[in-house]
Amino acid sequence: MLKSMGYGATSASEPLSLLNFERRTPGPTDVQIEILYCGVCHSDLHTARDEWHNTVYPVVPGHEIIGRVTAVGNEVARFKVGDLAGVGCMVDSCQHCQSCADGLEQYCENGFVGTYNGEEMHSGGMTYGGYANNIVVTEKFVLRISDKLDPAAAAPLLCAGITTWSPLRHWKVGKGQKVGIVGLGGLGHMGIKLAHALGAHVVLFTTSPDKREDAIRLGADEVVVSKNADEMEAHANSFDFILNTVAAAHDLDAFLVLLKREGTMTLVGAPSHPHPSPQVFNLIMKRRHLAGSLIGGIAETQEMLDFCAERGIASDIEIIPIQHINEAYERMLKSDVKYRFVIDMASLKQEQPA
Repeated sequence: MLKSMGYGATSASEPLSLLNFERRTPGPTDVQIEILYCGVCHSDLHTARDEWHNTVYPVVPGHEIIGRVTAVGNEVARFKVGDLAGVGCMVDSCQHCQSCADGLEQYCENGFVGTYNGEEMHSGGMTYGGYANNIVVTEKFVLRISDKLDPAAAAPLLCAGITTWSPLRHWKVGKGQKVGIVGLGGLGHMGIKLAHALGAHVVLFTTSPDKREDAIRLGADEVVVSKNADEMEAHANSFDFILNTVAAAHDLDAFLVLLKREGTMTLVGAPSHPHPSPQVFNLIMKRRHLAGSLIGGIAETQEMLDFCAERGIASDIEIIPIQHINEAYERMLKSDVKYRFVIDMASLKQEQPA
């Protein structure tokens, strides 16, 4: 077994603290990675505090992982020691269902294995995430990271990037389309950047008027304050696609009525409490679509990373030491970060005994 250390939770009510744990010994198809940076996702907080009621403790969060390869199995072909590599939200799937065959492992009919709080297919134990010094992942679920990308700013691409990229690509967002992004946080700011880079006319919806200037800087063409009825009404029946990134329960009808006939609003935020049920007539009168999307497959994640590398797109980040993770969670709840915390895992070395 591989000895590991990181920060994790031992119960829903306790703060994250230093944990020692073991990962599986790398096998023939495994890649062992020394973790350099790990992004902090709202899903980490939901899981650490058992807000989705499925956490198995102890849990080590983190699924936006960038690091250096330190060892490879003898059947590994795409990576060598010293390569920069990434790991996102999945570390395995069944590999024999139709979704896996289609390169959509996130929809694995037998359930993909989450990077943390997932059942390990090899050992039968639980997976532990990236708030740690190392990780072992089967080669198929390891991503190549271009040297053109800043590794710290690239970390959130492994979740926030692919979570917004996948629906933008699936619904064929591009030039000539009017696209709305609801919410300016970790997901929303990447949605703006990617939709803009794909050539769409991008409109940000926010409850905060003071975010207008920053949204324009990120690539939005317009900003609408969703609390302002007149601003909302001015955009009625005009959107081809709306990407809703908000991770809190809210009124979906306010945005559904902004869609054109046959327009789609896709939800990617995962609230801990359900949204109020939308009015059916807002859907059927214009044949509008309300959809959902979950992260992305490995192939499209690599596509997104390569797209970002070529166009110089990365997340806006604030780097923190691991010792500040509990404070970061509280700040994240207040939206007090622009726009993603990233842990510098070199700080974990301070925890090692002399």
